[in-house]
Amino acid sequence: MAAPQDVSQTYKINNELGLHARAAAQFVKIASRYQSEVKVQKDSREVNGKSIMGILMLAAAKGSSIRITASGSDAEEVIKELGRLIESKFGES
Repeated sequence: MAAPQDVSQTYKINNELGLHARAAAQFVKIASRYQSEVKVQKDSREVNGKSIMGILMLAAAKGSSIRITASGSDAEEVIKELGRLIESKFGES
């Protein structure tokens, strides 16, 4: 088993509606598949990445930058999958 690790990555929110309810639900669904603790930071606010309410409280509009930090044995994998979701604009056109 791999040793626990911390992995962080910053992403820009590019979908038109930002991190709205549906996008937040997708984010949390992916984050919750992993054992690692996931934190999301925007400006000075940091929230649990497995909490829809937390993600919504960030009020991350289009153009916002968020920093995702994962801590645990599958940290790298969860960061990569969440990054793919964000880069795909949450499946929105």
